[in-house]
Amino acid sequence: MKRLLITLMIIASISYSCSDDDSRPSSANVNFVFSHTWDDVSIDNDNLNTINVTNENGELLDFTRIRYLISRFEFTNIEDGTSFLFNGYKFTDLSQTSTYNFSADNNTIPTGRYRLRFVWGFNEADNIDGAYLDLNSASWNWPAPLGGGYHFLQMDGQYNIDSTPSNYNFHNGTARFSENPPVYEQNFKVIDFYEIIEVNDNTSVEVIMNISEFFKNPHRWDLNILDTPLMPNYEAQKMMQDNVETVFSLGEITQN
Repeated sequence: MKRLLITLMIIASISYSCSDDDSRPSSANVNFVFSHTWDDVSIDNDNLNTINVTNENGELLDFTRIRYLISRFEFTNIEDGTSFLFNGYKFTDLSQTSTYNFSADNNTIPTGRYRLRFVWGFNEADNIDGAYLDLNSASWNWPAPLGGGYHFLQMDGQYNIDSTPSNYNFHNGTARFSENPPVYEQNFKVIDFYEIIEVNDNTSVEVIMNISEFFKNPHRWDLNILDTPLMPNYEAQKMMQDNVETVFSLGEITQN
């Protein structure tokens, strides 16, 4: 009798476990929420044009515009290596909070454990001159003599604003290696995140963009030398490509 009771308890436990597993969703939606900082200070549309910050080189600067482009959001399952590439790209204008978030139209993936990567800017296959109407209307095109395609970043403002203000135009895109004959280098960057992201239900992933990293790691940026024009400056473009490596980090992961 005692043995029968134990057997029944085991069967009930297994049945409950299976029932509990069956109640879990087999797939979930993934969305991205971007926040922007200068180190520990938040930057958004409320303070974009009023905040003053000091870069690693000691220049006091402000912002009149910050816009950037990210593409090819991809989740890779750490158990079986299956990858899910989300459609579309994210064009962000810090003056418009409606552009801070990103949801692809194919954002439903199987539940599981994943790592995230995305592309800073467009890769060579996507960076097609004049191909995207919304980016064309946003004046986001990269000049044809510099390789065409699109900007990855526009960051503008003034520096040395406590003494003799000067303009800076921190613009990133294709790097022109030589002018005659013209040779161009793709200047995008694949940003990999090594933290494991659990997708057990509909998931929101916060990505933090620390703008100060553009000016310090690994290249300490001297705006007194590299302020404007930077778009045709090959060395400046490659330095930006290096510095973007540490700009992004993962924030809060939430399930609902």
